[in-house]
Amino acid sequence: QVQLVESGGGLVQAGGSLRLSCAASGRTFSSYAMGWFRQAPGKEREFVARISRGGGWQYYSDSVKGRFTISRDNAKNTVDLQMNTVKPEDTAVYYCAAKDSVFGSPSPKEYDYWGQGTQVTVSS
Repeated sequence: QVQLVESGGGLVQAGGSLRLSCAASGRTFSSYAMGWFRQAPGKEREFVARISRGGGWQYYSDSVKGRFTISRDNAKNTVDLQMNTVKPEDTAVYYCAAKDSVFGSPSPKEYDYWGQGTQVTVSS
């Protein structure tokens, strides 16, 4: 079992930065690939970024590539999402998720555990 708790969301102006963090419980955090997803009102949950369980491999959606950075600290059981040059279209509830695999997946259906989400609002 893995419990995930996100933090760091809030209101930010377009062009600004925000750092999201996800804290995981359990001793087997390093066994899971981690992903960040987001869901805007009226839209489906979409993939944002994922990181391999060792942290050496990252993958991003085209919409955030070059602006967002995912990282993890297996000693602290955390995974972060650094969001730079944010845009109004980044406004959504952001979720972290854990998948019992090496590399994870862009499909939210394949993840085993989810956090409760944190709201990010980008003003223009």
